Amino acid sequence: MQHRAEPPHIVGYATFIKVWIALVVLTGLLVGLSLTHRPNLALLGLLVITPTKASLVFFYFMHLKYESAALKYMVAAAIGVLIIFIGLTFSDYLFR
Repeated sequence: MQHRAEPPHIVGYATFIKVWIALVVLTGLLVGLSLTHRPNLALLGLLVITPTKASLVFFYFMHLKYESAALKYMVAAAIGVLIIFIGLTFSDYLFR
């Protein structure tokens, strides 16, 4: 059984520059929220902006956007397991 080789996905520099600018803007927004001295707003920004930045890095700089669905599910499962372990670590710390 032969597998057909897919042509390589060539992403131009313009795409990477746009993603980089978006990451810089999101980082600036996150820093701005942390300087407002409103912890609830900063936490909300952290919980929304940080996963957005991570997904941009995963999809564009790690080229996950052009991979198969199986690899995307494997990365999502690994991140899910990491979140569970971090949650268990924090819950252990809270109840000591």
